[in-house]
Amino acid sequence: MACASCSTKDGSPKGCKNNGTCGTDSCNKLTVFDWLSNMSLPNGEKPFNWVEVRFKNGRKNYYKNPENLSLSIGDVVATQAQSGHDIGMVTLTGELVRVQMKRKNISEEGDDILKIYRKASQKDIDIWQKARDKEEPMKVKARQFAIDLRLQMKISDIEFQGDASKATFYYTAEERVDFRELIKVFAREFRTRIEMKQVGFRQEAARLGGIGSCGRELCCSTWLTDFRSVSTSAARYQQLSLNPQKLAGQCGKLKCCLNYELDTYLDALKSFPKTDIKLKTEKGIAVCQKTDIFKGHMWYAYEGEWMNWHKITTTQANEIIEANQKNVKITSLEEFALDLVEDTKTEFENVVGQDSLTRFDSPKRNNKRKNNRRKRNQGNKNNASNRNANQKNNPNQNNRKKNNKRKPKPQNNNNVAK
Repeated sequence: MACASCSTKDGSPKGCKNNGTCGTDSCNKLTVFDWLSNMSLPNGEKPFNWVEVRFKNGRKNYYKNPENLSLSIGDVVATQAQSGHDIGMVTLTGELVRVQMKRKNISEEGDDILKIYRKASQKDIDIWQKARDKEEPMKVKARQFAIDLRLQMKISDIEFQGDASKATFYYTAEERVDFRELIKVFAREFRTRIEMKQVGFRQEAARLGGIGSCGRELCCSTWLTDFRSVSTSAARYQQLSLNPQKLAGQCGKLKCCLNYELDTYLDALKSFPKTDIKLKTEKGIAVCQKTDIFKGHMWYAYEGEWMNWHKITTTQANEIIEANQKNVKITSLEEFALDLVEDTKTEFENVVGQDSLTRFDSPKRNNKRKNNRRKRNQGNKNNASNRNANQKNNPNQNNRKKNNKRKPKPQNNNNVAK
């Protein structure tokens, strides 16, 4: 799906140089792949005369094509607006537009139907590009004006209409904000019609985009269109650490991906007994300490012996609970825990091709001393072998050395008393 500018050259990627105006629309946000593009319509069937048009930062809308213009993906068109016209890019045509409209509950009939005027001329595109170039410096000034007026709000983005007649300011705020004075300042400074639009923190992250902690682009800016509420109970069911720094996304709210596997975890937990139910045994009362959803195991400890945990399966735990409901106590948990004793030595031994996974914990010894000691020992052995060879070859020399040893020193007779 990549365009020509995104292809590789000499083994290295060239990178996208279209800056959000990709001709094949494969580099944009919330892109829909037209899997019906290669299929022809039945005989006598007219093509669907609605198209999907994308604007800045993934904002999309559906427009009727009453003039039956020959439009394809990537065409820049002038569309109807509340006042004037807007400029956007066609991102989807054909029967798949009907499917998208049905999914989003958009009616094909009514008084609020928007239409496509024409394909954008060069003059329309020039005016649109000049207005787009003003957005970033305007955003810096707008934020400064909001700070000067001490308003508890954040200007996240500015979007000009295609004919440069109106500017929409997107902002986020925790509470209701009285920005009547701010609009007067904006109108006096920017000399254009102003529209303020409040968005949520998730919608702000979707418009601006970014990279998540997983290393991929944010789901909300690439494919996710509906924002469901995420609660901390989703993290509890999945046995995740309730650390807000790890559970929060770029928007500051809980990550949307916490809901992706929640249904699977809930189905798996149906076979687990409640963790607050205590097991009654003749040895004592056992309390649940830990559960393993993937393997279906549970760990229990006797009251007063909190350091000794006993692992049993969910089936065994349910059997014990049923027996307790009939006022029957089992002997002990050790009888059930013996069935789960496994020889994990052969399974986890030499996992990565080494003998121990803690081989890097102990400090390395200095091998220089060993090498020096080895060299000295080798040198001494060589000297000893040379001496033995000389002794065999020159026996008279060895006798002279023995005779020269411990000879008496000559006495000094100069100090004898006269």
